[in-house]
Order: sequence, then C-alpha cells, then structure tokens
Amino acid sequence: QVQLVEPGGGLVQAGGSLRLSCAASGRSFSSYAMGWLRQAPGKERELVAAISWSGSNTYYTDSAKGRFTISRDNAKNTVYLQMNSLKPEDTAVYLCAARRGFDIPAVKLSANYDYWGRGAQVTVPP
Repeated sequence: QVQLVEPGGGLVQAGGSLRLSCAASGRSFSSYAMGWLRQAPGKERELVAAISWSGSNTYYTDSAKGRFTISRDNAKNTVYLQMNSLKPEDTAVYLCAARRGFDIPAVKLSANYDYWGRGAQVTVPP
C-alpha cells in the first residue's frame, strides 16, 4: 500500500515555472514507477511524465518534452515535476500515481496505475 500526497500547485503566469512534489508513505516506494498525470476540465486524464523506480528511465509526452522534468528522491520518498515555460493549456489538476513496473506502453494509460494522490490544481491564466 502506498499513500501519495501532492501539497503543491498554484497560479503561475504564462512563461513561469512551478515545481510539484509528491510525498509517498507506506512500504516500498522505491520499488514503484511513478507518473505525473493531469486532467483539465472536460478532458480525459492524460500522462505528462513517468519515471522508473530507480530514476534511470523517464518518459515524457510530447506536450511535456523540453519543458517539464520528472525526478525522484527515494531517500525522501518523493517524486517531483519541474514545469518550465508554462502555458495556459497546462492548466489542470496534476496527480501523481504509482504502479509496479516501468513499461512504456503501460505507463501511458491512467488505468494502469495502482495508487493515486488527490491532485494539485495548476492554473496558468491566458
């Protein structure tokens, strides 16, 4: 069992930066691959980025490449999402999630994650 909490979020002007964090509790955090997903109003939940249990492998969707960086610190049971050059279309609730195994096709689908945080609202006004 893994519990996930995302205390961050906020309002950021276009072009600005924000770092989200997700703190995990429970056993074996370091054995889980982690993902950051987001859901905008009226849209389906989508993957933003994922990272393997060791941190040695990452995956980004096209919308995140070059702007966002996912990282993790297993000693602190925390995963991060550094977001730069934010755009209004990045406005969404951002959720961290955990799953066993870092398989590229599988990490893309929200249904393949076992544990979820409650989410953090990120708003980038036009």
